[in-house]
Amino acid sequence: MADAPEDTTAMDHHVDEALGRPLDGMVRRTADEAAQPTEEERRAAHEEANREAAATLIKAFGGVRGMVDTTLPGLVFVVVFTITHKVAPAAWSAFGLTAAFALVRLLRRETLQHALSGVFGVAIGAFIATKSGKAENFYLPGLIYSVGYVIAFIVSAVVRWPLIGVLLGPILGENLTWKRNNPGRYKAYLKATWVWAGIMAIKPLILFPVYFTHDVTLLGWLKVALGIPPFLLAVYLTWLILAKAPPPVKVVLDDEDGRRDTAGKNL
Repeated sequence: MADAPEDTTAMDHHVDEALGRPLDGMVRRTADEAAQPTEEERRAAHEEANREAAATLIKAFGGVRGMVDTTLPGLVFVVVFTITHKVAPAAWSAFGLTAAFALVRLLRRETLQHALSGVFGVAIGAFIATKSGKAENFYLPGLIYSVGYVIAFIVSAVVRWPLIGVLLGPILGENLTWKRNNPGRYKAYLKATWVWAGIMAIKPLILFPVYFTHDVTLLGWLKVALGIPPFLLAVYLTWLILAKAPPPVKVVLDDEDGRRDTAGKNL
């Protein structure tokens, strides 16, 4: 009696199914591995985040042009006062220059935030100096502002909400996730905030004693010298600190329901 022919179709199906499972698993694993960023990509993203942080800090102070706009009026004041030995011409020359900067920004349709704050500060200094007849009072509002700035950094660090993290977090796409989900980055922001407090404190610590000597020429030149260089030093040190910190935990938008994923994406 002849043997019944085997069901080759069924056998082929079982073989394909048996082989297909591990193959499908391998394909999925390969796809998942391809979706994960490589170490080089992570490093590049981290460096890009650090560069963006440094650029953000500079931009927060009006950029290079904003720093120049706030430095030149003080320089003009000390130069005019040294030549004329009169408060009014020096004060209003500085104010006129600041107003001109603001007008140029307005005509170019650029942001007036830093320009208007400069005009306001110089106007107060010019008013106090002319009313009191004391040229050193032109610099008094800026000195008080510097002290307030240092206090803000210190208080934010003491209450464990470092100002550098609060400033950079939203711009770098991590919002405030560093506070809860990224302890290493939180410590870096805290350290950077203390660095800023220390460097920014140099200006009032040096300038206030000079202010009380009534040496306007020395006060003016020191204020110019202690403007941009300490700021750039603080930015550089912040960049070094963040370069050694974990990368930011990005906040991503859930496409299904529009909710924010606070766990985020670690680049």
